[in-house]
Amino acid sequence: MINKLRPLACLTLAIFIAPLAYSQQPAASRSPLQKNIETYLRHAFALGPDVQISVAAPTEIGNSGLLEASIDVKTDQGSDKVKVYITKDGHYLLRGELADLTKDPLADNISKLDLSKAPVLGDPKAPITIVEFADFECPVCRSLHDALHGMLPNYPQVRLIFKDFPIDQIHPWARTASLAGRCTYQQAPTAFWKFYDYIYDKQDLVSAANVYDKVLDFASQANLNQDAFKACLAAPQTTAEVDASVANGNLLEVRSTPTLFINGRRIVGADPHGIQQYIDYELAQQKSAKK
Repeated sequence: MINKLRPLACLTLAIFIAPLAYSQQPAASRSPLQKNIETYLRHAFALGPDVQISVAAPTEIGNSGLLEASIDVKTDQGSDKVKVYITKDGHYLLRGELADLTKDPLADNISKLDLSKAPVLGDPKAPITIVEFADFECPVCRSLHDALHGMLPNYPQVRLIFKDFPIDQIHPWARTASLAGRCTYQQAPTAFWKFYDYIYDKQDLVSAANVYDKVLDFASQANLNQDAFKACLAAPQTTAEVDASVANGNLLEVRSTPTLFINGRRIVGADPHGIQQYIDYELAQQKSAKK
């Protein structure tokens, strides 16, 4: 997707469109460093006055000699949030990911994952867990669905866990599909994966205008209670569950869909070779540990 957010999104090498609270910063409340960061970003990435930029007050990162600042960007097309790093003297700005070599990044990711109330496909005790943050309207997510459909039968040691991450600003019917998935799971947990296949297989036929009818059609095919299903779609609790899943993705800095965590290792996009590499590596490590 090409839009005015792309230049600044390159600071983290990923596009992220999600609802964000935004308030214009009064010029008087900003430090010279914050003003300098905004000026630099506008100039470097050609961000005109129609792009609103809010630079949070930089904070120290331990004894690293670096400061961290969150950048909120807003246009009429959506919002974006990225992080940048600045040397304490304000001379250099760094972009990309900052890794703490004293910590286990996999353990940190795993500790943040909330897997409660999430659909599980495969052996619940499988030694390898793939957690998928996805959007039912996302074409790349459909490609991932197709790749996993061919791959997972070859790996009984793997379980797949689905997490909703609808990107409402660019996918108008994704949230309704997420709600329907939650309602299917509530009535018949195993039927969720039939819904998962159904919605991706029919993705090209679904629109914002017909998505409600499509999910009701699925509920009928799956022999779900229609009245309970409709009530669930409208229930605040169902919306809260989808929102909680999105919040969990935000905590893990999910920036685009699909994003996977394979025993904690992050992989973005529908990359079957990368997924297979991570699975095979985990299997080899576990085999070695048993010797």
